[in-house]
This record gives sequence, C-alpha cells and structure tokens, in this order.
Amino acid sequence: MSRRYRILDPEGLYFVSFATVGWVDLFTRRSYKDIVVDSLRHCQAEKSLLLFEWVIMTSHVHLMIKAGGGVDLSGILRDLKKYTSRQLIRSIQEHPQESRREWLLKMLREAGKRNSNNTTYQVWQQHNKPLLLERTEEVERVADYIRQNPVMEGFVANAEDYLYSSAHDAGLLRLEEA
Repeated sequence: MSRRYRILDPEGLYFVSFATVGWVDLFTRRSYKDIVVDSLRHCQAEKSLLLFEWVIMTSHVHLMIKAGGGVDLSGILRDLKKYTSRQLIRSIQEHPQESRREWLLKMLREAGKRNSNNTTYQVWQQHNKPLLLERTEEVERVADYIRQNPVMEGFVANAEDYLYSSAHDAGLLRLEEA
C-alpha cells in the first residue's frame, strides 16, 4: 500500500472515501443509508470520531474526519465498516420490498469468496484512500467536493437539498468546525 493512502498522522484531518464492492449501487434505499448514519453517530458518541463533512452516495461514502483524544482513526474506520457490513447484509435479507435481494447477496457473496479475510459476504472495498488535509485550501476544496457530490451526480439541484449530506441542515449528524 502506498504511503499516500495510509493514516500516518494520528491527529490529522483526513478525506476518506470508501465504496461498495464492484461499486454496487447499494444505497438506493433510505433504510440502508440510515444504517451508515446510525453507525457514524455511534462512532461520534463512543469512539471519539470527529466529523467535519460527509455524504452518502449510491455506491460510496465520503467523509472529512479525524480521531479525537488519541484514538486510532484506522480502528474507527475498520469497526464502522465491519458493523455496517453486518447490518446491511441483515437488512438486505429482511427488507420486504428488496427486489434486488438475490442479485445483491450474490454480488456480495462472490466478493467475499475472493477475499480470504471474509467468511461469507463483503460489502465494502478494503481500502479507504485516506488523504491528509494539511492546508486550508485543501480543506475548503474537499469540503466543497463532498457537499457538491450529489449535485454533480444530478440527484439534486442544490447541495442543501440532499438529506444524506453535511450540506443539508437536518442535523442527522453533529459536525465539527474545520
């Protein structure tokens, strides 16, 4: 793994992206996005995750984050992805209107078989591509990118209209000041 994509500064502010295996458009249902939101909220409350910006797209998540109080950011991300994977699989299996159930589970099971670290399913790609943000211009550029992602994808005309984003004022997640 390149040094560029590692968390080297334990107190640094990072732009982190993680995607579903095969870039599967998993997050088309509100209940699936809510699993990620609830897990992020838990990490904020119990694991000292500091969240500055966020967005959940159909196949990936973008975060601007850092760990508070000397906590290991890599560990937080590992736990977040592990927990959400289990919850998402369960939700896919149990969702009464999931018309893509068989296909989704097949895709996630095949990805799990290719990865010796998994026993059955794999939801997330293994990397997070953390990028350390050291300059104010980088922070502003990344914050704008995260907020504008739903606009660039054509989901909404205005960033603040997309509920699953830090640009929306619904307050789904507590945000820190950059």
